[in-house]
Amino acid sequence: MASRRVPKVTSKEGASQCKEKHAVLLSPVGKLEISGCETGLHEIKLPKMSVLPNGAEASAGCEVCEGAEGMTEPLKQCTAWLHAYFCEPARTEQLPVPPFHHPLLQQEEMEPRPRAAGWVPAHRFTAPGRPCIIYKCNSFTKQVLWTLLRDVKFGEAISYQKLADLAGNSRAARAVGGAMRSNPIPIIIPCHRVIRSSGQTGNYGGGNLMKEWLLSHEKLQKEKLAY
Repeated sequence: MASRRVPKVTSKEGASQCKEKHAVLLSPVGKLEISGCETGLHEIKLPKMSVLPNGAEASAGCEVCEGAEGMTEPLKQCTAWLHAYFCEPARTEQLPVPPFHHPLLQQEEMEPRPRAAGWVPAHRFTAPGRPCIIYKCNSFTKQVLWTLLRDVKFGEAISYQKLADLAGNSRAARAVGGAMRSNPIPIIIPCHRVIRSSGQTGNYGGGNLMKEWLLSHEKLQKEKLAY
């Protein structure tokens, strides 16, 4: 698959002026609540999965069941991306990732420069003639989440230790676990792909069953795409 497009991130400063909208999506893993404003996506809230979906439920799409009226553009983009993730995974690399509007993901846009310690490598704009921009992470949690979004692709898995290495601090495997718990945009920022070095799946905000289902879904879809 092609490299992931990195979304725009804006600060949630001035939250009193931020008109948050909510929508609920019916997905194969249950109801996903998404929230955001005109500027960007705030959160994706996962349900707790108590049983694995199967049959018609497992093959269901991802459609809006509440809050379709007045959805902001970032929420529409989020819905389209999640629908593709569950139904047509190959399309997720062509679709724009919705812009994020959450303080945990705020980054400082800098002038183009070589990679250095503590920096996330640049996203190259697709428009001809546009410059390569580097985004500076000002916390390890942000750096971990952006590294995960950029480097761990559909159908892949990575250990907490390896992700700590990629994020620039090989001694911070436990902090990576904390970053996964803090992730406000699960599935899009794929914390379900982070597992233990032993191969065990580890914990997940939506429950271990959901993590196992998402990993199995990606493995199966990746195998289908290989043919």
